[in-house]
Amino acid sequence: MDFELTDEQRAFRAVLREFVDTDIRPVAREWEATDRYPTEIVARLRELGLFGMTVPPAYGGLGLDLVSFALVFEEISRGWMGIAGILGSHSLSCWMIARHGTPEQQQRYLPELATGQRRTGIALTEPDAGTDLQGIKTTARRDGEHYLVNGGKTWITNARHADPLPVLVKTDPAAEPAHRGMSVLLVDQGTPGFTVLRDLPKLGYKGPESCEVLLDECRVPVGNLLGGVEGRGMQQVLSALETGRINVAARAVGVAQAAYDEALRYARQRHAFGKPIAQFQAIQLKLADMATKVQAARLLVYWAASRADAGRRVDTEAGMAKLFASEAAQECALLAMHVHGGYGYSREFVVERLYRDAPLMSIGEGTNDIQRLVIARRLLSEQSQIG
Repeated sequence: MDFELTDEQRAFRAVLREFVDTDIRPVAREWEATDRYPTEIVARLRELGLFGMTVPPAYGGLGLDLVSFALVFEEISRGWMGIAGILGSHSLSCWMIARHGTPEQQQRYLPELATGQRRTGIALTEPDAGTDLQGIKTTARRDGEHYLVNGGKTWITNARHADPLPVLVKTDPAAEPAHRGMSVLLVDQGTPGFTVLRDLPKLGYKGPESCEVLLDECRVPVGNLLGGVEGRGMQQVLSALETGRINVAARAVGVAQAAYDEALRYARQRHAFGKPIAQFQAIQLKLADMATKVQAARLLVYWAASRADAGRRVDTEAGMAKLFASEAAQECALLAMHVHGGYGYSREFVVERLYRDAPLMSIGEGTNDIQRLVIARRLLSEQSQIG
């Protein structure tokens, strides 16, 4: 059992760290505070080829293994978790098109998605259907060579930049069970009837937009049905979400690592009663807890990613990694605040942002309670084997 990164992965991580330390960390506090869109950082993501992480090399992408994929989100989130969001839904959508799209769809979209010339996201959540995707109300009825799509989506990252935007719809609202009537349509930017209504205000996760989207008699060509066959949308989405949970878990590791780094740095610099507070046992206990949680979370993420690279189904492993890492991120962010004392509550210090960003990972890509249910059901099945 090998717990070490390969030479190639270590070299890749070194490139990522230099990028984060040079291009992201120096501007993160100011840009996050003003909710400024990180246009210049997006340009660097293009230069590094990171929009092509999940696009096969045949279409000009990097085709990264999933451990390297996790490294991207960990390192970027160490600098500013919001930037990782720009890549997250894009990479998930590219993965879905690469594995489920028709050859024509792959050829039409993937080369430009790989370079970042096109961007994408994914539209699943609705005002009354988040965790319960089978409860969506957005419909698509066939009208000759088009579908007429009606409904609304919310909390959609990259909505203003996505071209195309994969949208989960019901092509057969009467189907039982509901997932048999669900499909994914690739909605091109500028399609009549597709409107981005507004950017939603958020506690954290600033930088990328999170939008409400309206589809009103939106005419989508039949050729934009992902995979070319109706009724497979739920399976396509769920398969992609396994990769999405690795992405979110890796983001959580990055936030937890940043919280630990800030707490350790401050504990060494801050003096009380004539010595650094790092010499006080109460602070040492917090640092030890944080370091342990960060490393345990990281190993769970790499474990899930490596098993996915081996071709294994990883709904349980990805769920475990996402559950543990996201809660570790919240715990580490709070402990870092405690180490900083009153300064941890100030927007002039990084830990305040980490504290606001951390909760997203326990909500996104399926809430942690859902992850617990997925894990428990697998454990209770006769075929379940963990390890």
